[in-house]
Amino acid sequence: MNGHGSSLSKHWSRRKFLKMTSGTALTAGMMNVPGLLRADDIKSKYSGNVTMTPSVCEMCTSACPIEARVQDGKGEFIRGNPLDKGRGGKVCARGGAGFNQLYDPQRLVRPIIRVGERGEGKWREVSWDEAYTFIAQKLEDIKQKYSAQSVAFTCRSGWTKNWFHHLAQAYGSNNLFGHEATCPLAYEMAGVDVFGSVPSRDYSKSKYIINMGHNILEGIVISYARQYLEAISNGAKVVCLEPRLSITAAKASEWHKIKPGQDLAFVLGFMNTLIFENLYDKDFVEKYCEGFEELKASVSAYTPEAMAKDCDIDAETIKRLAREFAKAAPKAIFDYGHRCGYTLQELELRRAMMMINALVGNIEKDGGMYLNKSASLYNSIIGEPKAPTLKKPASPPYPKPAFPRIDKIGEEGCEYYLAGKGAGIGTLVAPSALGELPDQPYKIRGWFIARNNPVMTQINTQKVIDAMKAMELVVVVDIQISDTAWFADVVLPDTTYLERDEEFTAGGGKNPTYSVGRQKVVEPVGESKPCWLIAKELGEKMGLGAYFPYKDIEDYRMQQVGDNIELIVDLKKKGQTSFGVPLMMREKNSVRAFVEKYPTAKDKVNSEGLMDLPKKIRLFSKGLEEVSKTGGLVYKPDTIKADDELYYINGKIAVRTNGHNGNNEWLNHLIGDAHIWIHPHTAEKMKLKNGDKIEIYNRYSTQRGKVLVTQGVREDTLFSYFGFGTISKALKRACGKGVNSNFLMPPQLGQNTGMGLNVVGVKVRKV
Repeated sequence: MNGHGSSLSKHWSRRKFLKMTSGTALTAGMMNVPGLLRADDIKSKYSGNVTMTPSVCEMCTSACPIEARVQDGKGEFIRGNPLDKGRGGKVCARGGAGFNQLYDPQRLVRPIIRVGERGEGKWREVSWDEAYTFIAQKLEDIKQKYSAQSVAFTCRSGWTKNWFHHLAQAYGSNNLFGHEATCPLAYEMAGVDVFGSVPSRDYSKSKYIINMGHNILEGIVISYARQYLEAISNGAKVVCLEPRLSITAAKASEWHKIKPGQDLAFVLGFMNTLIFENLYDKDFVEKYCEGFEELKASVSAYTPEAMAKDCDIDAETIKRLAREFAKAAPKAIFDYGHRCGYTLQELELRRAMMMINALVGNIEKDGGMYLNKSASLYNSIIGEPKAPTLKKPASPPYPKPAFPRIDKIGEEGCEYYLAGKGAGIGTLVAPSALGELPDQPYKIRGWFIARNNPVMTQINTQKVIDAMKAMELVVVVDIQISDTAWFADVVLPDTTYLERDEEFTAGGGKNPTYSVGRQKVVEPVGESKPCWLIAKELGEKMGLGAYFPYKDIEDYRMQQVGDNIELIVDLKKKGQTSFGVPLMMREKNSVRAFVEKYPTAKDKVNSEGLMDLPKKIRLFSKGLEEVSKTGGLVYKPDTIKADDELYYINGKIAVRTNGHNGNNEWLNHLIGDAHIWIHPHTAEKMKLKNGDKIEIYNRYSTQRGKVLVTQGVREDTLFSYFGFGTISKALKRACGKGVNSNFLMPPQLGQNTGMGLNVVGVKVRKV
């Protein structure tokens, strides 16, 4: 979807909006919620751009480069940035629906404060000053009664996190969290442990890919999807192992219906074959890895024969796949996935996946994996500071917290030490508020949540709700009254990504990259404000103005780039740019081109015409051995369901994210409900047919949905898409539709990660 449909202005005229707001579309209780978009917010003209403006999408966390077209001040359509080679100038359905989010009459555009009980849905509209004053006073009260650490700050990853985590630390709280513990944290921790950072995957040039539920073609990171399909079109073999037939599995060469929650058993049997059949790259392991003998000893008992029963993949298949994979290496990738939560041993699983790539020597090789070249790494290889680096505006040092974080990150012996402080273990906020954490010197008494939706995204949803009800302050910053905002004391209206500028960002793939962050396409609707301004104004109200030493976002950006005016001009014009030439350190042609460009890097070239990796790859973790006795790989079989239960799993769909855009009107036209997949044999036994209403239940919850009979799922397994079952009555399109899977999930958290399970046992009954 690249935006070449009819213009949005034809769909959202002032006349049509007035008709909607006065007619049945906004009745049934919607107008009793203050702060929402009103007819007088829709003006005949906006003060906006009239050409294509490069920016960055925020309909999910992938942050794809886009261009947005505005005609006569009104948003018309969104397309991918044509200068972005990785995505080919494309956007997905979510990205194309951005203007629908901007002009949504169910969007919040004014601050509101709760006047009823939490979750009752009673609010009053207030000014920004009243909202800031209320929040500042409550935060000061909590600090004086308990400590600043008693307030947790949870933010969506990216720009939002930067602003509010800065505010949190200026206030004195070190309890900073992102969304990571509900999605990618385990693989991020594994990347840090094994490689020092998370490597990237060179899908397009690969000849053999093992995929264990990384649903690239429905989770949709556009660059990944394009590379994946390019590999397939070039003859790559793709083997998918997952309990249901996803779109990605449907494109694969082989689909194996692995038993839910038993991925680690397969991976260990696979690794055992590589090692004990001497299929690994001995030269690479000897030169670039450490801890091989310890790893070998730790997996010696995990033969394919021993693992086959647990994962339900026969031993000969495990061995065949391992042999084929080794033969294709180094143009082979064992995909470490993205969304985690298959097992309580997530860190073991993702470490093992990472290590398999190292064992076959695919690191810094075409068709394998590569280290991301940030400006600092790139400059260290050049030997001179050539690639530009971005700076943060100078501010006073943060006050020293009186107590450790609730997850104890930064403390000696912390089991979560591999998690970054900005990610944290956000799943511990609710247990802390309810006094369930062992040896905790304080409870979480307040929660500041910005563009994050823990009521929708965290497991054991009822506990999250109970925790919020027990707190003295809950503040939510969002564009809508989300499930989490439904239980807040104050909801502050954020701008959509089309209404704000953001800080510049720097990253790296095969060479350093830079992004404009976001550029304002139209002026903010109603009284909504961008997060950078909310954080600054609230900080000033709290007496923390010295921590925000910039007048506005343009001043902030200028302090980022210093005297590099060319960079700021380039980013505003193009939306993105890169520096230098791509580098694959173990590809001769790439190294040769790099040295031609930067002769000072010549001394980094070894006798083989390649470059050595900057650090050893760890196949044994001394840190994990110290905190949890898991330096090698340890397998602990786990019983997920009872004999009379079915497995229940969930997964992504391409047209909505888990906790963000389920109420988007355009996306609801594509899928407004999510059916429960059930195998024909299982359906026959239960006398169920397509469309039947059923309840799936366990001791944690009961959820209702409709049956979809399909052979694309194991006989012992039920599946549905997540991001459904919204409980906020302010989100009229999404409320009550589909299964809210997190209500069903167990409360246990994984060792070393604090991540919950996304697989559980359930029973079924017909409604």
